[in-house]
Amino acid sequence: MDEKLKGLTSAEVAERVARGDVNADVDVKTRTIKQIVLGNVCTLFNLINVILALFVLITGSYKNMLFMLVIVLNTVIGIVQEVRSKRTTDRLSIVAGSHAKVIRDGAQVEVPLNDVVRDDLMVLGRGDQVPADAEVVAGAADLNESLLTGESNLIKKQIGHKLMSGSFVNAGTVTARVEHVGKENYAAKISAEAKQRKAVNSEIMNSLNGIIKFVSFIIFPLGAILFSREFFSHSVAFNDAVLSTTAALVGMIPEGLILLTSTVLAVAVVRLAKSKVLVQQLYCIETLARVDTLCLDKTGTITTGAMEVASVELVGSADAAEVDTALASLAVADEDPNETAQAIIEHYAQSAVARLSVVRIVPFSSDKKWSGAAFADGRAYVMGAARFVLGDGYAAVEGQANELAEDARVLLVARVDGFTDDGDVVGTPEPLGFVCIHDQIRATAAQTIGYFKDQGVTVNVISGDDPRTVSGIAQKVGVPGADQYVDATTLETPEQVAAAIERYHVFGRVKPEQKKQFVIALQERGHVVAMTGDGVNDTLALKQADCSVAMAAGSDAARNVAQLVLVDNDFASMPKVVAEGRRSINNLQRSASLFLVKTLLSMSLAVLFIFLPWQYPFQPIQMTLISAFTIGLPSFVLALEPNKDRIRGRFLENVIVKSLPGALCAVLNVVAVNVIGYTSLGLDYSQVSTLCVLLTAWVGFLLIVRLSIPFTPLRAALVVVVVGGTVLGATLLHGLFGIEPFTTSMTVVFVACAAAISVVFQVLYRLFGSWHAKRLARLA
Repeated sequence: MDEKLKGLTSAEVAERVARGDVNADVDVKTRTIKQIVLGNVCTLFNLINVILALFVLITGSYKNMLFMLVIVLNTVIGIVQEVRSKRTTDRLSIVAGSHAKVIRDGAQVEVPLNDVVRDDLMVLGRGDQVPADAEVVAGAADLNESLLTGESNLIKKQIGHKLMSGSFVNAGTVTARVEHVGKENYAAKISAEAKQRKAVNSEIMNSLNGIIKFVSFIIFPLGAILFSREFFSHSVAFNDAVLSTTAALVGMIPEGLILLTSTVLAVAVVRLAKSKVLVQQLYCIETLARVDTLCLDKTGTITTGAMEVASVELVGSADAAEVDTALASLAVADEDPNETAQAIIEHYAQSAVARLSVVRIVPFSSDKKWSGAAFADGRAYVMGAARFVLGDGYAAVEGQANELAEDARVLLVARVDGFTDDGDVVGTPEPLGFVCIHDQIRATAAQTIGYFKDQGVTVNVISGDDPRTVSGIAQKVGVPGADQYVDATTLETPEQVAAAIERYHVFGRVKPEQKKQFVIALQERGHVVAMTGDGVNDTLALKQADCSVAMAAGSDAARNVAQLVLVDNDFASMPKVVAEGRRSINNLQRSASLFLVKTLLSMSLAVLFIFLPWQYPFQPIQMTLISAFTIGLPSFVLALEPNKDRIRGRFLENVIVKSLPGALCAVLNVVAVNVIGYTSLGLDYSQVSTLCVLLTAWVGFLLIVRLSIPFTPLRAALVVVVVGGTVLGATLLHGLFGIEPFTTSMTVVFVACAAAISVVFQVLYRLFGSWHAKRLARLA
């Protein structure tokens, strides 16, 4: 055995392990289950509610602690979602094998990937994945680097050539010396960056967190002042002051809105699963519905990944039958046919074209750019890139080749006299014809691209293939501006990338890190970007994008890092996801306005009753009654209805505009009842509180009616249930909710206030709605 191929000795391996030159697991570690549980349980939001519950517990009024049920559900859902996300991320791996063949002490042995050390000699054969960056020291092989680079051609590797971790050996056998281990490896760098924890880019989540932060900032100072005012200035009993103050603070927190959001998105996940779309991150449904720029990888997205023969064109007066025979014979002679050869085989599968008996094969070489074969009848043919096959004779067919190349991948077939022992052509090649190969375009691709065009979404096609090929395919499926394209190898600086992404929509020869740069450049210009892809070369861009979509047939790395996976590998599923996102967001905006009425009402009243001479008119259990029938139940029903309207405006603004009329009317009602009840009619606290609860429910009813227009049978039934449930709580369960029987005076006050506030509400709702519509029109 060659001394250079004996590999490391056991002592040399031990030495390298000792100094850390080992291919150890360097993956980014996600949070443990314990950390996830603690992170979701130990939050400021939960702390506030627990403190409020403890205050209620001190009073002994256990029924007023019912609001904690929603808090528990929020926490459980949060834990389940993050654990699910953790498991998906932990599966992310570019190098999928578990063992590697290495030469140690002169013998070939198998070792775990994590035990490979620097300078190890690896033996790699057909089907093996390269586990660590290395240099070939013996043998030759064809490698498939498409998952890493996006290039679909096989790359010939010989002595002195570099192997990238994550690539596959397609044919041949090589011995390679390990150069990089652990985090130095190309594949490890991509995995590590792809596994970095990424904050969810969700306008809904950001809005809800903003509300919670604001409430958290003011809730305890405001609560302390309100309690002090009631207990010390109004001489309210301690327990009563605690309960009324807690009611004010609990009312400020839209805890049910978080639960509703999680539930609505979870329902969307189930619906999409039925359409063979796997959702791996809840809020990506919302993000995709807001996307204004879609970046597509060509292979596997617009195309199926397979090739097909578009046409066979003759050169000059060549014989068509000979060209067909040459092509069919060359394709079947290939012992390991690539996509191009398979396309030619399929093209002639049902024809009567003769196949010649092969006596010698010259395999494809990345240096020669052609393959060939000699046949039993003495004929020999080559097929490959015309410029490399013909050499100086290329000028004779250059015009025809360039014309054909505008719409296809073009290969020349030529007759030769034979081959030398080294595999070179004997004699001058005689060009016979061209075979034009197309990527097989998905039947639904043009329709799907058209959908996004109609929705005002900019479509960019980003691929590792030849930009001319990418441009031709993009034009066929209707990508706007696809006739102009960029070779990404000419983009050397971030400034050039940024300028190109603003002007062009088709990019070829794009490296993995450039795909990420494209996404970043778009995001820096305020775009919401979705990225689709299926290879490892797409992983970094998928991770960076606001919403990432992978095909199930793609690489494990792409699937695991993506937020959405199209299980049926059909890009046509995308409009369903957008429609589901619109339904979810539009309905959430409508339902969230019910929750914000309570929040705005409670904040306003808490401030007002610091200055007013009366006790805060609500108890926690009464807020539960209002929340259950005028907020909780209606919000869930309205949030699950069909709704495909385009999303307009920002979430929080849309919600507040709809909630302000109700909040203002509820505040006016409460103030009016307190003034009339205490100063004119001599009502006691329980009676005033009853009127405030039921009139607030009445305002909630008015808002539900407005949100339900136009009425459907379901919405009409909802209104009936809301009224029936509130009446039931106020009569049969009046003791539980602290509702007093109506007196004549109370009835008069209720009817008068309800009638007056109904008119005020309709006026305010129209005014705010008109103002908001004009604002959206200006922003459009």
